[in-house]
Amino acid sequence: MSLVSLENTITITISVRDRHASAEWYSKMLGFELLYHLDEAGWSEMKTKTEGVTLGMGEQAEPQPGNSVPVFGVADIEKARGALEDADVKFDGATQTIEGMVSLATFYDLDGNAMMLAQDLKVTA
Repeated sequence: MSLVSLENTITITISVRDRHASAEWYSKMLGFELLYHLDEAGWSEMKTKTEGVTLGMGEQAEPQPGNSVPVFGVADIEKARGALEDADVKFDGATQTIEGMVSLATFYDLDGNAMMLAQDLKVTA
């Protein structure tokens, strides 16, 4: 039995220079659908063709190709983080929250590969 109960979602994150241009490219080239642009946070997400998998794009002046970070959805980020911390999993700072959107916590595997936990805070109607 695992320490954390993951949801059936994963976000693959990449860094890009221009999220709007990248969203158009991914739409045209791969048929991804824009979910939203969160300009104040420099973030955009697209629905891929795979159920439960989204592509997240963080805007950076100098993107670093190859820095993809898997982001695993959880229902309760504090509970999930606590279970991993109790097992001596290393986290990178405090959990970050964008009110009304998402809470995120970066952690590392045994080899130092970064991964994230994400709790969706969006209210669905």
